[in-house]
Amino acid sequence: MTWTRTALTLALSSLMGPTLEIFGGSAARPGWMFWPMCIPIQAGLIKALQIRITRWWEQRVILPSSFHIWPGKRARQTSWAYTNIRAITSGDPIWVEMQRRSFISVDGVSMAENMIQSNRLHRLVKLMMDSGEAKSVEEAQQILAQYRMGIQVRRGSAASPAYQAALLTAVNTGRRCFLGGVQVAGDLDIPLSIPWRGCSTLAEATQDLQGQIVSELPAGLPWIYFGDGIPKNTSTGFAIRPVVQGWNGGVLPACDPISFSMEETFTPAGVLAGAMAVSEAFQWIRGDSPLAGYRSVGLSLWQPSATANWQTAEPGPRLEYLPAKLWLIGLGHLGQAYLWTLGFLPYPVGSKVNLVLQDIDSLEDANDSTSLLTNSALVGVKKTRAMAAWCEERGFQTSLIERIFAGDFNISDSEPALVLCGVDNIEARRVLDKVGFKRIIEAGLGKGTQEYLALKIHTFPGSRPADQCWKSTNEGSYSPVPLITQPAYQDLLEKGADRCGLIELAGHSVGASFVGAVASTLVIAQVLRLIIGESIDELIDGDLRSSSILSCVVPNRSCLDLFNPGLIHI
Repeated sequence: MTWTRTALTLALSSLMGPTLEIFGGSAARPGWMFWPMCIPIQAGLIKALQIRITRWWEQRVILPSSFHIWPGKRARQTSWAYTNIRAITSGDPIWVEMQRRSFISVDGVSMAENMIQSNRLHRLVKLMMDSGEAKSVEEAQQILAQYRMGIQVRRGSAASPAYQAALLTAVNTGRRCFLGGVQVAGDLDIPLSIPWRGCSTLAEATQDLQGQIVSELPAGLPWIYFGDGIPKNTSTGFAIRPVVQGWNGGVLPACDPISFSMEETFTPAGVLAGAMAVSEAFQWIRGDSPLAGYRSVGLSLWQPSATANWQTAEPGPRLEYLPAKLWLIGLGHLGQAYLWTLGFLPYPVGSKVNLVLQDIDSLEDANDSTSLLTNSALVGVKKTRAMAAWCEERGFQTSLIERIFAGDFNISDSEPALVLCGVDNIEARRVLDKVGFKRIIEAGLGKGTQEYLALKIHTFPGSRPADQCWKSTNEGSYSPVPLITQPAYQDLLEKGADRCGLIELAGHSVGASFVGAVASTLVIAQVLRLIIGESIDELIDGDLRSSSILSCVVPNRSCLDLFNPGLIHI
């Protein structure tokens, strides 16, 4: 996170002497009340304030500045992040290290502003704030901390690549929305048949993804059940089974008979099934859908349809080719979901896969709530560099671009012509088809309490250009102001939070990691269709609340130029 606006105010106190108050603003939405700190300074005349501005991840000074500060005056400076502030007084200089994650008052007491930092707030805590369900941030956190989920793995049921992808996806997405923990029991000491961070067994991978391995699931948990047969009833009455058949993936009530093979290899369908299982469990525990857990829900990645039965749909072909070159724009919720699904594909060892990774931001605490390749240890690292490290460990080659995607781009013939977009910037999306890419596949997710389970996929070129599919931010812009009347926002206001900071917080999206995971399978499936010469869809629209998931699928019937996206034979 970088700061683009800083106000420095000197206040005089008859008791403590001069006090320097520092207020920072967000790069994306500049404001006055982010990461503030009040610093007691030695009594005496302050002559000047010297600010050392560094990119903290490089620990390198890039722009020294000096300000003369007088009581009651303000000075502004556009910068990156402040790491050290030196107040030069008539006495000895005082060095103060900025605290990146906390608000510290003069007496050291944490204040309400610490709660409203949008870069820290869990996106499902925000769901409970925005819906009015929670009366305070603390109550929202307590509710989410009570959510728990169980996974039971029957012997031999998670040995195939697709079902291992389903299990790991369920653990990974589950631990980000069931903050009370994801407990896993059953047969996990089996060889891992898909690549994950050097792990050799399913148990190791489960633990690496923060699943809690137990000998027996405790009572009271919603169950996700891997295996054939009918499991014993849980005390909650909720038990579902992820199922995969070729390119088809979904969830059935665990008591339903199944005729699906457990030896499936198409991992995107496994990711789909695992994410759908967590979606059903989350909707059930929240009471969002009365049918969640008691219905058949899934889709075909080979032939997405708003009407066809996914259980009887054509299973699709076996993979023979995989993409060799891709450009990814945006490395947050969606971008990391693309990499998660891409990383499970069966690339031969030594394959030359070239990925261009583009983003300008650093990972924040909030990313851990939605982004599948983020954990708390990575907070503060540039997204491009964190994802490049993951990709290169996987065996992919990477090139990094750390600048805003805009219409002034002009890609060369040697660069990937197939782009996957997951950026949440509307202006960037409006110029996707204007910089020379041959094919663009992009996804968008719902923003608010009623829309956060929604997803939409576009491909370009299509019947309409990108700037007609996405309105400018100046047209019909969304106003978050009504949200601050909800009890949790009013509670923050009463505790001293700034109204401008609350409005900024309200403008951020609600999000759930399993939604991005589902969207990623549709996007990667479109890539796989494209590289084997099949047509792709121009629009896919859906909502995970719906039993059919998809509400609209529009084939791309435009006459498109042929191009070579780069292939790897498997």
